[in-house]
Amino acid sequence: MSGAWQFYISTLLIYLGVDVMACWGLNLQFGYAGLVNFSFIIFQAAGAYTAAVLTLGRPTPADFQTYVGGAHWPFPLPFLAAAVAGALLAAGVGAIGLRRLRADYEAMVMLVVSLIATSVVTNATGLVNGANGLDLVPPPLLGVVHLGPLAYQWFYVGLTAALCLLVYLVVHRITGSPLGRSLRAMRENEPAAAALGRNVTQLRLAAFVVGGAIAGLSGAVRVQFLSAWSPGAWLYPETFVYFTAVIVGGSGNNLGAAVGALLVPVAFLEAVRFLPPFGPPGLIDAIQWIVIGLLAMVFLWFWPRGIVPERRRRFPRRIPSRSAADGPARCRPRSRPTPAPAPEPSSASTVWPAASAGSRRSRAPVFGWSGAGSPVSSAPTGPANPPSSTWSPVPCCRPGGRSTSRGGTSPISPTTDGRGWG
Repeated sequence: MSGAWQFYISTLLIYLGVDVMACWGLNLQFGYAGLVNFSFIIFQAAGAYTAAVLTLGRPTPADFQTYVGGAHWPFPLPFLAAAVAGALLAAGVGAIGLRRLRADYEAMVMLVVSLIATSVVTNATGLVNGANGLDLVPPPLLGVVHLGPLAYQWFYVGLTAALCLLVYLVVHRITGSPLGRSLRAMRENEPAAAALGRNVTQLRLAAFVVGGAIAGLSGAVRVQFLSAWSPGAWLYPETFVYFTAVIVGGSGNNLGAAVGALLVPVAFLEAVRFLPPFGPPGLIDAIQWIVIGLLAMVFLWFWPRGIVPERRRRFPRRIPSRSAADGPARCRPRSRPTPAPAPEPSSASTVWPAASAGSRRSRAPVFGWSGAGSPVSSAPTGPANPPSSTWSPVPCCRPGGRSTSRGGTSPISPTTDGRGWG
């Protein structure tokens, strides 16, 4: 393979790593938490600017560019500072824009924040050198590894892959934990999640901050590779590229976000570059945005769940315990004690049960004995009446294993009809 092809492929792989990290951050916000963050690109730009100024050093009057801050921090401190800068900016924006805004209003405010940030950065010359941006950003570890341009390209591919793996472990840990389940519950039904005791505001802000930190790290990787930073490369249409990648790949799925990053920002946009030149100047660039819009429309209409949909999570059914400590699972008869021997029927011991209110056996004779061991008469006797002890209705089994009698307070005596309840 020629050196030109190696340079081109390594460049595509680095861009792929940057886009995959950015899509994972946006998928955490949009796919798992349901946050429509149309200002995602400004957190990536903030991380890129932080990493650039922390490697350029302090500006001098003789420099052709002016910026705020400046230092010579060694690797990997600029990358860590970029992630912190993205998280802090996300915390500031989220504390204002996420507390009471939802859905369309939230998306509108985030888009306005992105437009305001772009206007301020472009017109404030002393802040980030205006529309010219920053240049001559030193690549990381270039003076340590001592590699040629092509070999350093492949070294940076490995560094980007290592950072991608780190980001994936963090995102996978979050989405596979109880926090991830809470984020999905909030996305599906926010009032229900709040009713279950979840702090919805803190959950939204946590997803927003972590996504902003990942965006800042991806911006640092990009600017250290390009050795330049310009406000024109971080405009709001770039956010829609990432949104299209998440929608095409499959929101709510880390693998789907990676597939979308491979297809949309890399495969489809690079395929358009290979078209033969035709039409007026700038038509090829316009076709790229047309492809992005068509992809979003087609997938939202025909495949709203994306190429790799969010997997359905199944939980095993819990079988209720049948142990004695937990009590019976349902109302069922207990073991019957051995009844005392009944005496021979006689006219002297023949009784009928009294008709009590609410009793199911108010008109049926009951054979039994009271707890004292002697027959008790509670109704008129006669020679044709069968013997009976103290009568009481069938108890009801309450949760917890206790039994109470409906319509009487005397102890339940076993009966000879086979339905004794303890």
